[in-house]
Amino acid sequence: MALPQINSAADQAKLQLMQEMEVKTMSDLYNRMANACHKKCIPSRYPEPDLGKGEIVCIDHCVAKFLDIHERIGKNLLTVYMPQEVKKEAI
Repeated sequence: MALPQINSAADQAKLQLMQEMEVKTMSDLYNRMANACHKKCIPSRYPEPDLGKGEIVCIDHCVAKFLDIHERIGKNLLTVYMPQEVKKEAI
């Protein structure tokens, strides 16, 4: 993926801030997903040292759903905020 052309120090600072926010957002997503799926799929007492087949399937489904919902929310936010950004740039 090609990065946009950076024309000024202000643009570079804005891009840096956006990249930092993206890293924080993805880190938060991963932590929330790991906690939610662990709580849902793995019992509080570990009877065996390895995950069972049911636990593995549960975690797989949980992660898939979590990421799907995250993607849907992101697309919805883009459809809401992109027209507003286009209007701001036109002004």
